[in-house]
Amino acid sequence: MNKPAKRIGILTSGGDCPGLNAVIRGAVKSSWQLGYDCVGFLKGYEGLVDPVRYLSLDPKNTSGILNQGGTILGSTNKGRFAATVGVQDRVELDPRLLDGVQRTVEQLGICGLICVGGDGSLAVAQQFHERGIPVVGVPKTIDNDLSATAFTFGFDSAVACATDALDRLHTTAASHERIMVLEVMGRHAGWIALHSGIAGGADVILLPEIGWTFEDVCHKVLHRESQGKRFTLVVVAEGAELPCGNLVSKENGGEGQARLGGIGDLVAQEIEKRLHRETRTAVLGHLQRGGPPTTFDRVLATQFGAHAVRLIVEGRLGEMICYQPPQIDSVPIIEAVNHLSQVDPNGAAVQAARALGISFGDHPADESPFNIFSVAEESLAMAEAVTAEALEVS
Repeated sequence: MNKPAKRIGILTSGGDCPGLNAVIRGAVKSSWQLGYDCVGFLKGYEGLVDPVRYLSLDPKNTSGILNQGGTILGSTNKGRFAATVGVQDRVELDPRLLDGVQRTVEQLGICGLICVGGDGSLAVAQQFHERGIPVVGVPKTIDNDLSATAFTFGFDSAVACATDALDRLHTTAASHERIMVLEVMGRHAGWIALHSGIAGGADVILLPEIGWTFEDVCHKVLHRESQGKRFTLVVVAEGAELPCGNLVSKENGGEGQARLGGIGDLVAQEIEKRLHRETRTAVLGHLQRGGPPTTFDRVLATQFGAHAVRLIVEGRLGEMICYQPPQIDSVPIIEAVNHLSQVDPNGAAVQAARALGISFGDHPADESPFNIFSVAEESLAMAEAVTAEALEVS
């Protein structure tokens, strides 16, 4: 059997997450259906040059990986291709690196390189595109913070993990009448904290997008106690700023973005100090990145892989696959990496949470800025006034 004349490459870059293997499988099966060979580069962009490291991919050696977490190709968010150190802070790659990548692509006869990653990894892909290297992008981030797509795969799995943790914390918190603080991922966007907080019955949700105070968080705890509820669940995104405006981070080792983490402990310590209530902290960390993908993420990631191949076949290079329900579409990569998708403080999910009595730490518990009943009564009153006016005119 003769090998296909054309070849598609794929790599996974940045932090790992559930669904990466589903993308690889989707791309490989689609490539072979269309008569294309497929190779996977190891350890993200690092496998493209000095030394070049890759393996041939086919339907046989990618069989059975659909439900596996992680990535069979490996990944890294460090090294020579680290292109961002913050939001929209692009670092130009060494031209010699780009020359090496271009040689690898040409020598292997790759007509399209599928780059799977988040904003930093896609910023690298954009520089490849500007250099004339044939690339397409696939969005991957558990933070769900790319504005060009409604959802990124990995997000649903991370939310499921955080929700399960809240379900477990709920029973132990109630049993011991404790305050439980759960710290989840979310550097610039609080989507995981918001969705898991609503799904897991949290009482307080602290986000990067909504300013908060310790006074209002403690007020919520006391308000619950006045209603006979002797425990409280608090969810905080790692990127939520302290009331003073600072982020809580660990040492970054002088490479890439600062490693956020530790805000959960600070919140718990301050609550215990102010209210003298027994408080505990749980930090999910990389548990949110591991394990098998949810059904939603498996389907979405598989579609992303298949449609990325379609873009290459159609010659639509320099574009990124995106999900705009119910369709899978694409946008130029440059548009995808220029804008973050953050939680709208006045959006539907936040409004619904406030209507349920969930606190975002920005108002006293008995002074909610959104009261669904008063809004409904106001709307009804306006409708009745309009109807009465219309009857008078008639």
